[in-house]
Amino acid sequence: MIGEDVKARMREIVARYPSARSGMLPCLHLAQEAEGYITPAGIAAVAQAVGAKVDEVESVVTFYSMYHQRPVGKHVIKVCTSISCYLRGCDDLLAHLRGRLGVGPGETTPDGQFTLATIECLAACGMAPVLQVNDEFVENVTLAGADALLERLKRGEGVAGLGSQWNVSAAISGGDTGDTGHDTGAAGAGAPQKKAK
Repeated sequence: MIGEDVKARMREIVARYPSARSGMLPCLHLAQEAEGYITPAGIAAVAQAVGAKVDEVESVVTFYSMYHQRPVGKHVIKVCTSISCYLRGCDDLLAHLRGRLGVGPGETTPDGQFTLATIECLAACGMAPVLQVNDEFVENVTLAGADALLERLKRGEGVAGLGSQWNVSAAISGGDTGDTGHDTGAAGAGAPQKKAK
């Protein structure tokens, strides 16, 4: 719900900018944080805070993929589908996640835990394939890494602070998980591993 406390925080945000409309994006983030997605009440509150028309705020909400226009799961998993991620297997990753979760892009699992989405570019091309979980990056994701990530999320552990340093498979098994000479974990997938002499 967009309460008076949220509206007061929006006014504080807007006061930081020389033009009130410049505070629209952070106010939308605040509205989404308060309600889980952008509701008509959230749009109206943002419009009032920044001095814009409701349809101007709606046009911003529909333009940016970071704003949810309907309820989403506890964990929103966005799979990057840009060319770099495509060349590194994002289609296989997306198909794998669809199979594991039983939902397609734009859908939420019946238990409300996961929403699967695609996004055109996450600007992390050097670490492809990449996905985000609730706006936290997970890079170099393999199918095994995706499985481990889902299990981690089910346990309530989240991904905060893991970023590109997280090696899913090594964290679970304690070491190299493949026989290809390549790490199959989330971080460094495809990178040659040093072998013991």
